[in-house]
This record gives sequence, structure tokens and C-alpha cells, in this order.
Amino acid sequence: MEHIKVFHEETIGEGDRKLVIQGPMPSEQLRKLTLHPQLDAFRRPSEQHEALVEIAELPEGRIIAALEEDVVVGYVTFHYPDEYELWSEGNMDDLVELGAIEVANDYRSRGISKKLLEIAFRGEQLDNAIVFTTEYYWHWDLDSTGLSVWDYRKMMENLMKNVDMVWFATDDPEICSHPANCLMVRVGKNVPQASAEAFDRLRFRQRFMY
Repeated sequence: MEHIKVFHEETIGEGDRKLVIQGPMPSEQLRKLTLHPQLDAFRRPSEQHEALVEIAELPEGRIIAALEEDVVVGYVTFHYPDEYELWSEGNMDDLVELGAIEVANDYRSRGISKKLLEIAFRGEQLDNAIVFTTEYYWHWDLDSTGLSVWDYRKMMENLMKNVDMVWFATDDPEICSHPANCLMVRVGKNVPQASAEAFDRLRFRQRFMY
């Protein structure tokens, strides 16, 4: 599969609230930046910074970032599923995972997540891929937001729907371990039927449910 990467940049906000949203970002540019200290949902900011650089170096890897000067205050990642995940078992070169989306606490409620996703899909650059994300409630920042599990899930579903990612059923044990967990998917308009069927086989491993 050809990995089409079309760089886009957009400024949001004004004055001291101005941010630049851009990507997919090259690794050499990311390496020169720093991560906001509040971007610690998955690991320490310095370690996450290195992870973002490594993803950007992958042929399929994409990092879209929100920047305040030379500080990353939000990002979204795209890459192939980890080799230890069941989603990698189909060896599909057109199955890409939206791995993480994170915005520093002080910058939330400004539409950053929505704009990150919009730029990631802009220009039909992911229309030849199936993009999926696995939403697990234990990754959600319930404490800072004050949202219930169900309100947070609704918020995530609404966010993903902005780029036409919708809920898909699955019998994956990890997702099924809690009713708030979910699988969100966007099947690009140029994805062949054979790939859609292969993804269905990954979603349902129990034959009686397929």
C-alpha cells in the first residue's frame, strides 16, 4: 500500500492563545521540539517525545501535532498495530491504528483534538486505509474532566465521528471486558472489499459470531 502523506498546517486561536496544528510531521522536525509537561497520560513526556519521533520515522507512521512555538501541547499518532496485538495477525498493510490522542490539560476545550483529526484525514490521504482505534476506559482522564465513564465514551464517539469513524462490533476479549470500551473504525472509500472482509475476520474470532 502507498502511504500518502500530505503536509497541512493551520493556525487556530489568536494572540497568546494562538496554536499551529500541523502534520504529518517529519521526525527531524519533531526531534527539535519539546513536549508539554502535562502530556504524561502514557509515559513521561521525555519518553513520549522519543516515541513520537520513532513513529514519525516509520513508513506508515504519522504524527499530527499542536504547537505553541516550539512546544507540543497536543498530538495524535497513527501507525500499524503492535505485533503483539490481535489486530496485527491479519498482516494487513492497509490497516492503520489511531494509537493515541492527547492534549495538555491547560489547552483543552479549545477544539484541538477535533482539528488534529481533521488535518490527519484532510486531502483524502487515508482513503486507501482502514483506520481503527480501540477505546479503553482505563486510559481515559476521568479525574481531570470530571466526566463519568459513559459521558467520556460519548465524548470520544462524537470526536471520532467528526472524521467518519464509527462504532464497530467485535468479540475481542479486551474490548469486551468492559461495556464502555469500544472499537471505532473508518473504512476508506478506496479500500478493496478483500481488505474489509479480512478486517471482519479479525473483529470476530469466534466463528459463531461471524
